[in-house]
Amino acid sequence: MSARDTSEEAARLQLEIHRRFTPAERLRMAFEMSEFARSLSRAGLRARRPELTEAELDDELLRQFYGIEPRRNRSSR
Repeated sequence: MSARDTSEEAARLQLEIHRRFTPAERLRMAFEMSEFARSLSRAGLRARRPELTEAELDDELLRQFYGIEPRRNRSSR
């Protein structure tokens, strides 16, 4: 499935390039995309909740991404 803003020719070329990647290159790309998604989520949360400290931001992201309570908060429950 190609993006709506991508021509069929561009999508074919992109697929051809991706097929040439080694497993290590694919893994690197996956890590980079994951890091990018986390940075976007963090920026969005920061914009919505500017009062949060860095640690509180980390805690909230853990809750949102993984549904877990951060370790430092578990003992106070």
